Amino acid sequence: MKKFLMTAVLGMFALAGFSQVKWDARVGMNFSNMTKFENTKALPGFQLGVGMDYGFSENWSLQSGLMISSKGYKVKDYAKVRPIYLDIPILAAYKFNISDNTKFVINAGPYLAFGLGGKNKVDGIDESEKVFGDNGWNRFDLGIQYGIGLEIGDHYLVNLTGQNGFISPFDYPDGYDGDKPKNMTFSIGVGYRF
Repeated sequence: MKKFLMTAVLGMFALAGFSQVKWDARVGMNFSNMTKFENTKALPGFQLGVGMDYGFSENWSLQSGLMISSKGYKVKDYAKVRPIYLDIPILAAYKFNISDNTKFVINAGPYLAFGLGGKNKVDGIDESEKVFGDNGWNRFDLGIQYGIGLEIGDHYLVNLTGQNGFISPFDYPDGYDGDKPKNMTFSIGVGYRF
């Protein structure tokens, strides 16, 4: 997993030599929950990182980045579970002009996520537990990311993004055929392109 992460990071920096590559810094707020998990509520969180846009043409580009993102869920009057992930989206994006200096963007593609840390806090108990660890969540997540956004002028970005995980962070015994909860996140963010 560490080798893959290093390869992805080095690959992004290798693209920086091309003139079609544009870099940006992003920050945002997200709301996350688990699918198929009873009595959970959305938990607000944060998202920040760097993005990359490699333009193939006036309309098509490849978008990626490294985003630190809090996810998780809460159970009212019981617990809050807040894992922190490093997300690496790999998105195809289509852009078209809606005014002289504004483009509308639609993007979609897979994302990879690696658990960095986080806490499981149960109400009424002073100490919290680590989310990832020997008896905790699986660190790797994979899913689909999709979104819409605006590119305003040469520098400003606004994005609405959704993610749906394909892999449950919990271990289940062999032969288990019930519903397995998966990560689900919606976020709104802004960015500045350099």
